[in-house]
Amino acid sequence: MKRLTILSTTALLSISLVGGAFAAGMKPEQQIETRQAGYKFMAWNMHKIKANLSGNFKQQQVQKAADAIAGIANSGMGALYGPGTDKAVNGVETRVKPELFTNKKEAGKVARDFIDAANNLAEVAAMGDEAEVKQAFGALGESCKACHKQFRQDD
Repeated sequence: MKRLTILSTTALLSISLVGGAFAAGMKPEQQIETRQAGYKFMAWNMHKIKANLSGNFKQQQVQKAADAIAGIANSGMGALYGPGTDKAVNGVETRVKPELFTNKKEAGKVARDFIDAANNLAEVAAMGDEAEVKQAFGALGESCKACHKQFRQDD
């Protein structure tokens, strides 16, 4: 198990470094579109988990959705907040607040909290206890709300 954790951590670090280099070569509008696609995919998986917690709990579906969320959370998406992505670019809109770029310490904290919550949900989902999944899912939702409250403009 410890070996698996070390291998997973090494793989995630490698993906993050490659992802950062890849994002650096992207135009600002491509970075915005890519990060928005990641969030939409996570939202879709959150809806799948929520549906399973509203009735017919299917552990495998929940686990796959939680793993997808954790995968994106650990993918190095922070690299997609590069220079020039703080406002609309070439018709590509963003709702990110400028504070995300100026308050990096707090932005880093909410990002780490989100990653921790996503990883916890994936671990709990693998165990299959619906009540624990519900609690971990709630914590993940709260971490999303914390970021939205501080760093996302209202619709």
